[in-house]
Amino acid sequence: MKEYDIFVPLYYNDGGPIETKKFQDLQEYLLRHFDGLTFFPQPNKGIWRMGKVIYHDEVVIYRVLTENRKKAKKVLLRLKESLKRTFRQEEILIITRNVGVL
Repeated sequence: MKEYDIFVPLYYNDGGPIETKKFQDLQEYLLRHFDGLTFFPQPNKGIWRMGKVIYHDEVVIYRVLTENRKKAKKVLLRLKESLKRTFRQEEILIITRNVGVL
C-alpha cells in the first residue's frame, strides 16, 4: 500500500488567500480517483531556503492511500501540474511512502 501526502498552500505567492472553492474542487478530484482521503485542515508552517532567501508558507495536507501505484502516479503527476497552475505556485510538494495496514 502507498500513502501520498499533497501539501497545498493556503495563500498565493502575493499573500492573497486561495479561494475555498479551489480546495473543494481538489477534494472532489481526489475522491473521483481514490476511494477516500484524509484532510488535515490545520495550517502547517513550511520554511525553506533557496539560495540566500528564506521562504515561509502555510499549507494544508491531503492524504490518499492506494494499492494501485501505477494509476496513482499518473493521476498525481497530472494533479501536480494542475495545482501549480490553479494555485499559481512554482512547485507543489507531494510525498509518498510505503505503509502497511492491519
